[in-house]
Amino acid sequence: MSTDPRTPWDAWAGSVPPLACAIDLEPGQDLAATATGLATAGLADQYVVYEGDDGAWHFAAGSAVSLTAHADVMTARAAGRTWTSRTDGRPLETFAAALDALARAQGTEGRVRHFYGWGAFELAHVLHADPATAGDGPLLHALVPSVEVTLTGEGTVVRAVDEAWVRKVADLFAEPSDRLPASGATTLEAAERILSDGTAAYGGAVARTVEDIRAGLLEKAVLSRKVPLPAGPPVDFPATYLTGRRSNTPARSYLLDLGGYRAAGFSPETVLEVGDNGRVSTQPLAGTRARGADRAENDRSRAELLADPKEIHEHAVSVRLAWDEMTAVCRPGTVVVEEFMAVRPRGSVQHLASRVTGVLRRGAGPWDAFASLFPAITATGVPKGAALRALARHEDGARGLYGGAVFRGSTTGALDAALVLRTLIGQGERTWLRAGAGVTAQSSPEREIEETCEKLRSVAPYLRFGDE
Repeated sequence: MSTDPRTPWDAWAGSVPPLACAIDLEPGQDLAATATGLATAGLADQYVVYEGDDGAWHFAAGSAVSLTAHADVMTARAAGRTWTSRTDGRPLETFAAALDALARAQGTEGRVRHFYGWGAFELAHVLHADPATAGDGPLLHALVPSVEVTLTGEGTVVRAVDEAWVRKVADLFAEPSDRLPASGATTLEAAERILSDGTAAYGGAVARTVEDIRAGLLEKAVLSRKVPLPAGPPVDFPATYLTGRRSNTPARSYLLDLGGYRAAGFSPETVLEVGDNGRVSTQPLAGTRARGADRAENDRSRAELLADPKEIHEHAVSVRLAWDEMTAVCRPGTVVVEEFMAVRPRGSVQHLASRVTGVLRRGAGPWDAFASLFPAITATGVPKGAALRALARHEDGARGLYGGAVFRGSTTGALDAALVLRTLIGQGERTWLRAGAGVTAQSSPEREIEETCEKLRSVAPYLRFGDE
């Protein structure tokens, strides 16, 4: 997004301290456990663990520097100060302007800063439908960390704003301890009871959505259902994340306590990936079958998936729209489908998967691509505007983080945004799961209910609980 270099966010960006201190440590034996252990060490009130696609795990902590955008106002914090400004109904542009200011400020001395954050699904209503339905909650939140730890098989790099933060982390590595307390596990029976909550109401919503599609209001809607967790011992998010990651095969994973949300997720796909060189990629997944321990049954389900007209149609329309959205922000002739209708294992399910890539056009940046591709078509429907209106009619309440994005970006223009699916979510005293299915004219309530259960099995059996 093009922004005036004289933005009101330059004062904020100039107050953001650089990561001036760094040390290298030995590689860890178990990167997932190490990253999760850092999250439980109490280093800061907010943190993010983000697993990338290159074998690296990133831990970021410290909330002194942040951005929070609502539909009509954005708030920035740094150096003990607070800046606010109206967004004029363009929260993503305002958010991007502040990050552009950060890139200018940090870039004056060749420094690179990373930021971590999330985008709520309701941002979609501002971008593609009726802004009045976006609600009054935060739509975007980003943390510019005080300390960042990158873990790979080759080594550990700690970068921080001062020596005190470096010492805190170095001390944790010097004196390793089991910071993950023993937690109560969910039984398979209890997990299945959780999955069955609300299925009748969801089946009715699927039937009404099919009626809308057959009436010509839209082509596809990814209708979801929320599954609140029962009252009882609190959910242990770090233990759930580590246990679930052992049994999942995500495209990205994340553990966070950030901007009012807690989340432990195993994302099956990315909304987008933008490199420093302007290469942009998106990976739509649509079409689902169960996946378990029986290899022969998995092969049978895979063959069934590849031959199912409903699933193939659902996937093809998703790829078509992803192509259109990429074309809107990429140089002519650069958009290609690099992979079409492969089958990818993702925890308890397997999906049809494709990858669409391109090169950003001159003057476009990562947030232009985000604006075009968000929310992922595979979590929304076709066309997006009509699908959003259908979801507002047939889903129970706002989605919040579900169907949105968790992201890691840099002041050099890179942005990696994971689609928030297969995720345990908490806000305040409430904790829940959510899953959806692509509804088309050929859908049946029974099959879409079962698909949501198949997806929820990527998380529900791995729930872990702490003490009361």
